[in-house]
Amino acid sequence: MTRFGMVIDTKRCFGCQTCAVACKTANNLPKGVRWNHIITSASSDVDCGGGTFPNIDMTYLPISCQHCAKPACVEVCPTGASYRSDEGVVLVNAEACIGCKACIAACPYDVRVLNEDEPAYYLDFALGDGAEPDHVGGTVDKCNFCYQRIMNDRKPACMELCPGHARFWGDLDDPESDASRALKDRETMHYLDSEGTDPTTLYLV
Repeated sequence: MTRFGMVIDTKRCFGCQTCAVACKTANNLPKGVRWNHIITSASSDVDCGGGTFPNIDMTYLPISCQHCAKPACVEVCPTGASYRSDEGVVLVNAEACIGCKACIAACPYDVRVLNEDEPAYYLDFALGDGAEPDHVGGTVDKCNFCYQRIMNDRKPACMELCPGHARFWGDLDDPESDASRALKDRETMHYLDSEGTDPTTLYLV
């Protein structure tokens, strides 16, 4: 069975936000909605360093759904709208979602958004590659690892334009995948590891 995951090299990421733009375009995200953004290890603010001079830290952390193996959002969803696919991708079924926001409250990563009204867009035509997900008013939206792409042997959009080549994708159980090879001989961390959700997004440090 495939267990998709993403590995992000924090020594290569320099906070350019290209991944966030690629995500928004490929998934035709509505106005005011983002599935992917960049924080620093010191702050949730953009480009905010931490530490005390001369020991200043400016490590960037791209944040989106962590696609946890033990997703808190799935546990609390009363309708089963939030679920984990056979490939290890956490998804939302808009037809089953009632917009109760229980998953938003349970998720420690602040990466889910409720489409409170019918979504509005910057352009009068859809962006993406023709298979982008629908965004439905009154339902929750989130990163889906570009499920429409990975099911067709493509990589998530956030990877394709990354100028620092900071992202690696693949089956974490396949030792020959790009993701698995990136993990070799490198120290890793999970974002908010203390939450115990066992994310399939890993950061190289």
